[in-house]
Amino acid sequence: MTHNTPLSPRPRPLHELAVGRRRLMTAAQLRAHGVSAAETNEQCRPGGPWQQLLPNVVLLHPGPPTSDERLHAVLLYAARDRTAAGSASGVTASVPVQPGGEQPPVPAYAEAMITGLAALTLHGFSAAPPLSSLDLIDVLVPRLRRLRTTGCARVVRTAALPTAVELTGVPVAPVARALADAVAELTDPGTVRRLLTEAVRGGHCEPAAVVRELNRARLLSRPHVVDAVDSLVAEGRALAEQRLYRMVREHALPEPVWNVDLRLPGGPHLGGVDAFWPEHAVALELDTRAHRQHEDDAAWAEHARKREHLERLGITVVHLTPRKLRDCPEHQAAVVRTALMAAGDREPAAYVVVLPR
Repeated sequence: MTHNTPLSPRPRPLHELAVGRRRLMTAAQLRAHGVSAAETNEQCRPGGPWQQLLPNVVLLHPGPPTSDERLHAVLLYAARDRTAAGSASGVTASVPVQPGGEQPPVPAYAEAMITGLAALTLHGFSAAPPLSSLDLIDVLVPRLRRLRTTGCARVVRTAALPTAVELTGVPVAPVARALADAVAELTDPGTVRRLLTEAVRGGHCEPAAVVRELNRARLLSRPHVVDAVDSLVAEGRALAEQRLYRMVREHALPEPVWNVDLRLPGGPHLGGVDAFWPEHAVALELDTRAHRQHEDDAAWAEHARKREHLERLGITVVHLTPRKLRDCPEHQAAVVRTALMAAGDREPAAYVVVLPR
């Protein structure tokens, strides 16, 4: 041995490994602490002080795991193996907050995130069950990962992982993706409807995002899902209309006529609009479309034809989305006000008949 030969790290006593906030380690992490496979097996014997919770994931105490320990055990099982020195200390290392208060991605778990009902519970859904009542915790991984569902871990595969949201130190799938993964396993129409409704009513996401994920998961052929989506779209439209009324009043815009049909005198129906200012020839439409498979192209083409026809008649059409109304109502009010103020600079619009819808 030379003076430059590094000394092997001294193994920590086994009882010290079980001290900590989250008493979980992978087999690789235990080896990094000098615990051999034989020692691990001995500690995990029936009645022993440790237990193997999932393949290669060891719980360093004999009692039942907490909900937090089950979540992290599933992530340790599904994540890409990390045997570097940073992994040897477990998954409890703190993550520094970046300038601006934004949290960086959770580094402890590579290519794995919680999804399904467990993710919705972490997102704060009251309609989702408590973590302690879930027999299985869904974990989202890339499609080519060689993993199987086992124990409390149910593996869900995807061609492309979404960007995870960190909640209580856990990487969690975005709401729309978590909803789709939850609905895929649910057969009770009432539960599906409650979850989808809460997603919109609670401001977690817009209906269109949910429907896109349900469509991608090929769930829109299930009758109870289709019925729930119809309720979801209606809920989303009602909320968007409330935001529109609030925007007009809080930003002192002229009061329009609401929800009307436009027609040429003695001529064809021009279409319905959500708000119309007759003196300014300005119409406003909310895009709350969340159409099912194969409907998007036809619906968008019909919408474009209506808009072009109205604008040929000299009617300015303002197009708003629920997301814009929710996230930046001041900017949307300015857009509407600009359209109203520009009315005096345009040629007079064609006369149209305004009828209640």
